[in-house]
Amino acid sequence: MQLFYNININETTENFSFDKEESKHIIKVLRKKDTDILYVTNGLGLLFKTEITLASDSKCTVKIISFEKSATPKFHLHLVVAPTKMNDRFEWFLEKATEIGIHEITPIICDRSERKVINTERFEKILLTAMKQSNVLFLPKLNNAIPFKEFLKQKQQGLNFIAHCEETDKKTLKTALKPNENVTILIGPEGDFTEKEIELALDSNYIPVSLGNTRLRTETAAIVACHSVVFVNEN
Repeated sequence: MQLFYNININETTENFSFDKEESKHIIKVLRKKDTDILYVTNGLGLLFKTEITLASDSKCTVKIISFEKSATPKFHLHLVVAPTKMNDRFEWFLEKATEIGIHEITPIICDRSERKVINTERFEKILLTAMKQSNVLFLPKLNNAIPFKEFLKQKQQGLNFIAHCEETDKKTLKTALKPNENVTILIGPEGDFTEKEIELALDSNYIPVSLGNTRLRTETAAIVACHSVVFVNEN
């Protein structure tokens, strides 16, 4: 199934048109024509079966034939990750995490962060493309970048973890996780969190965890954490 996206459709929508860029892709690249069937999601768990009524490369119009609603996830996975120095590594994480099933992402700026500015618009496009390619019906929420200390002031519901490399008493993430629980996991920059940042997280009731016996890159650690949570919640 090839999946398309339109944020503005819902259960009451009967007809809608794609924007010019998507219309051109549908008609000129994919060579779709009148009466062809397209599957569309609004990124909120709804899948629409639609039929092309106007095959225009500037305004492709469809009518909705039917729709189905995906079950609401029983858990919410929020990864809070420091952007990597090499932008493509963080973009790789965004793509793969979307394919695996992440729900929310917050870039954090830490004391040792080598990248403090991100291109939110580009990151959102990567999430959208990954959602469509993997037939995921929920578009992950991407929050604005925020300083680490400011993020800790926000109260997160469920299980809250900080993954770090310091030789301290830590649980393994796989033993600390529980199914059907909301999860927030902090992942630090290439140089890891500072001792002070770890202390602040512990003071905010974050549980220190290990992601394994090897030292992982930031983006690898984030993917390991993401998959671990999804795996625990699989039926």
